[in-house]
Amino acid sequence: MATIATLSAGPVGVNRGPPAPARIGRNAAWVARVPVRVKKIGFLSFGHWSSSPGSLTRSGSDALLQSIELAAAAEELGADGAYFRVHHFARQLGSPFPLLAAVGARTSRIEIGTAVIDMRYENPLYMAEDAGAADLISGGRLQLGISRGSPEQVIDGWRYFGYQPPEGETDAEMARGHAEVLLEVLRGKGFAQPNPRPMFPNPPGLLRVEPHSPGLRDRIWWGAASQRTAAWAAGLGMNMQSSTLITNESDKPFHAQQAEQIQAFRDAWQKAGHEREPRVSVSRSIFALVDDRDRAYFGRRNQDADEVGLIDAKTEAIFGRTYAAEPDVLIQQLKEDEAIAAADTLLLTVPNQLGVDYNAHVIDSILTHVAPALGWR
Repeated sequence: MATIATLSAGPVGVNRGPPAPARIGRNAAWVARVPVRVKKIGFLSFGHWSSSPGSLTRSGSDALLQSIELAAAAEELGADGAYFRVHHFARQLGSPFPLLAAVGARTSRIEIGTAVIDMRYENPLYMAEDAGAADLISGGRLQLGISRGSPEQVIDGWRYFGYQPPEGETDAEMARGHAEVLLEVLRGKGFAQPNPRPMFPNPPGLLRVEPHSPGLRDRIWWGAASQRTAAWAAGLGMNMQSSTLITNESDKPFHAQQAEQIQAFRDAWQKAGHEREPRVSVSRSIFALVDDRDRAYFGRRNQDADEVGLIDAKTEAIFGRTYAAEPDVLIQQLKEDEAIAAADTLLLTVPNQLGVDYNAHVIDSILTHVAPALGWR
């Protein structure tokens, strides 16, 4: 396990992933049995860019600047969060903290966050400095989602960043070790021996990384893919994120398995005796078909069932369905989603390459036509 003392000084909720090969259709018969919680509703963008026909996000500059614009638009619409997925070696958002700081400077109310940062690639001390700065710029609105990560664009990409698990340790264990160091550093306690002849005067005692942002430690989330990692995150006092892709642990539909994951997290949280109330987010692809654009983009999609398949040689995963329907139909479908009902935060995955205006419309359609009828607002 990594510690502050042993961590190398060198460069140090699970994404949607590729479509899985096998499809199952077992959602309709499952009836929600958990009380509905009022939701914080935000968006989750992967920040894709490409020069393909129809893409309005054609460069890294487009992806970053449009992300800032969409966050500002979402805030004006009354949404609660702007979250971004981090992928390395891909034409997606790979360096979150400059973006988060820019969004924080541009907005005044909306939560800003990640879902998630792959901790296999991260130096926890450097990350604590970047996160502290972004949180202070935003006035304490940072919600930082971290995780072990998922299959990436290159083989063992973290090695190129200067990291390799110690002998006998897996890359997943390395990621969790980095996370534990980050959590400890964010407490703000000094740990570094000061130089007796410093360039600038030091405060008394051991030194910590700066800038320190009080309260950020309680706004760290772990992207859990299984009940086991959900319980581990709860034990450490992290909030929980769960995405549209989780480990397939039973023959139940996706939303029911995810609800069980949430319950495992809450049970472990209570057992750990933490004083504060934890937060739980789930992400979903939800599109209310209210105009011709919606029907053209999503009205003919055949993704109304969960999918099961292998995401690596050892892991079978289940990928949650897409919801796309007229608002009255959508409301009835979403009433049956147990995991959404159990979570306090819902992140809407957005097709960012369709541009800021259309994605603002997607968010507004849910806030206006769907959320009130479901008691989310």
